Amino acid sequence: MNKPRHIAVIDVGKTNAKVVVVDPASGVELAARSTPNRVVTGGPYPHYDIDALWTFFLASLTELAATPGFDAISVTAHGAAAALLGDDGLAMPVIDYEHSYPDAVRRAYADLRPDFAETASPYLAGGLNVGAQIHYQKTQFPERFRDVKAILTYAQYWVWRLTGIAVNEVTSLGCHTDLWNPRKGDYSSLVDTLDLRPLLPPIRPAFDHIGDLLPPHQHQLGVKKSVPVFCGIHDSNASLLPHLMTRSSPFSVVSTGTWVVLFAVGGHLDKLDQERDTLANVDAYGKPVPSARFMGGREFDLLTGGNAAAPDTATLDRVIRDHIMLLPSLVRGTGPFPHREALWPNGEARTTAERTAAASLYAALMTHVSLGLIGAAGTTIVEGPFARNAVYLSALRSLTGRDVAALPGSTGTSLGAALLAGATIPLQAKTGNVQPLDAAFDTYATIWRDHLA
Repeated sequence: MNKPRHIAVIDVGKTNAKVVVVDPASGVELAARSTPNRVVTGGPYPHYDIDALWTFFLASLTELAATPGFDAISVTAHGAAAALLGDDGLAMPVIDYEHSYPDAVRRAYADLRPDFAETASPYLAGGLNVGAQIHYQKTQFPERFRDVKAILTYAQYWVWRLTGIAVNEVTSLGCHTDLWNPRKGDYSSLVDTLDLRPLLPPIRPAFDHIGDLLPPHQHQLGVKKSVPVFCGIHDSNASLLPHLMTRSSPFSVVSTGTWVVLFAVGGHLDKLDQERDTLANVDAYGKPVPSARFMGGREFDLLTGGNAAAPDTATLDRVIRDHIMLLPSLVRGTGPFPHREALWPNGEARTTAERTAAASLYAALMTHVSLGLIGAAGTTIVEGPFARNAVYLSALRSLTGRDVAALPGSTGTSLGAALLAGATIPLQAKTGNVQPLDAAFDTYATIWRDHLA
């Protein structure tokens, strides 16, 4: 197969979905289309509007096939989802992982899920454990579940739509699903407890060429030659992949979006705390990586009303001097303080700029706590929206005492997915370019920690 000239990436996030064309030689995004990832509240349970996403993907691919063009497709998607296929498409809707199940269902699942020592997957809220989703669908909708013929990880569902070939992939199986044993590199005992093994298609490496774009899609897109489609990858692991290919351990990657997902390459697997949202993810090479998460992007948007305004120096100094701070957690049930309720101990920030400053410092403090829980060391690489937040970056530099490198491109996920299809690695950001805040922030951070002691 010839090296692709351009690579189209389908990138399905929790909040937004997009199609990006990447130049494989430079890693630069040449063009992009984006749409909100809408949740439909009707039906058996809240679920993603798969038909709308598919229509958007095909329309975007059609436009981008004309300009700038592409000759390979890769896929990346958030991990907390599974697609249940029947004889002819979805047997059940793809459930929204934020849907909360009845207490009796949660208790029943808690009794049968594997121990943390087996899966390195903590018991999470709603359907953040894919095993909890499938248990809910199987036990609460047994007649519909009887029509299920295959269970696909989410990125690989879109690969199936493109190629007609059903596969699964390890980064999506290994991201807090309860379905994977990362130390053994095999399915967990939950797969047999729920009698799922006959429904799971073969596992293929993220780098594999799974098949070519189906002829009807090729015709619709106006593409005159075959288009290879690659297996795909969990979105946070896509952000990690370029660094695994270019950096030596230890280092950390902080992938920011709706979630802040942290990877400590060279960190400790033996001290993970399931009560504080630490876990093992599985990288594109099948190796477990100590990880942590909190819903930092969602919290930042809630704090700023989605209308952040970068604070000037005087505003930032005032927020730090007056100890205007938020204690966790704004989104309860996740992160390193899942059972705490958010509190402004010294009075709430008033202006938009003050709230942005306080939200940025809060996100940095939460990031630092999570990095400590997973044994992070070496340079901290920040990707996604927070990589453009100077206050967050400087606060994190102060807190860790280590170099912070910012990669302010829209996300690292598109590049990571493009690497699967043959893209090369662009030059990395220089380290040491982020300067710490002054000593007044050290006092601010100490007071924040003292409140949580």
